[in-house]
Amino acid sequence: MTIQQLLAPIGADMQALDEVIRQRLHSDVVLVRQVAEYIVGSGGKRLRPALVLMCAAACGYRGRDHVELAAVVEFIHTATLLHDDVVDESDLRRGRDTANAVFGNAASVLVGDFLYSRAFQMMVGVGDMRVMQVLADATNVIAEGEVLQLLNVRNADVDLDGYLRVIRYKTAKLFEAAARLGAILGKSGEACERDMAGFGMHLGTAFQIIDDVLDYSSKEAATGKHLGDDLAEGKPTLPLILAMQHGTATQAARVRKAIENGEREAFGDILQIIGETGALEASRAFARSEAELASGALLHLPSSVFRDALLKLSAFAVERDF
Repeated sequence: MTIQQLLAPIGADMQALDEVIRQRLHSDVVLVRQVAEYIVGSGGKRLRPALVLMCAAACGYRGRDHVELAAVVEFIHTATLLHDDVVDESDLRRGRDTANAVFGNAASVLVGDFLYSRAFQMMVGVGDMRVMQVLADATNVIAEGEVLQLLNVRNADVDLDGYLRVIRYKTAKLFEAAARLGAILGKSGEACERDMAGFGMHLGTAFQIIDDVLDYSSKEAATGKHLGDDLAEGKPTLPLILAMQHGTATQAARVRKAIENGEREAFGDILQIIGETGALEASRAFARSEAELASGALLHLPSSVFRDALLKLSAFAVERDF
């Protein structure tokens, strides 16, 4: 099933989201518009804003604030991408030159700041303190995750707990916030809100694990980024952690050296070790367990096309090859 088919139940809302994004990107500063439109229009899956829309619908919400908040979530995500690519010195994302490669690092950082501040302007307009609390807390945790990831660069001693902490802060937190917002809008109660937040957290964790798997198992054209970037940046992701745990002392030492030195030229050797140790299969199994936890958190929801779509989204997160 394609992402477009998965999101078909909220097709009208997704179109409304695109219109809100275009309106809210407006700035009298030409460069702000150029950079923001470049990155927002670069072909992302828009899963995070779609979660707001889908979860709100699944929780019975029928107003209009969910579209505004979906745009807020997309702007927060886009801002993190702009800052990420500068920190990682990336030059390719989604098959296109990154904004920092096109416009420079300074413009990318500053436009990321614009998107953060625009997002907060928009959430104030919704006029719900609970919504503001959730998004403010999420943005703060995401920033902490960025710093944690920076601290872990070229650190081959990062274990499973350390890895999970980074991705739950940096990636899963916005998934969690997006799903929680749906329950808040639907006024579904505290228990439902916790369940929806758990769904988002486990879904986001599964999604990021598969992203990390694809850096060692996919094709560059499918992922839209250079394969081996994670290794070149010295990121101790789950396939590498498991390869060191399950491999021989010689294999573990080779992986450790590649992480510590950021050895892109060792990519072939590391791929072989990952294959021999079953690290990719083990990583996918871990992602599947997270997706199953995400699906389990939806059991309280009444049956609907929206709940069904969320369940299918859990499966998509771990079955995809892009």
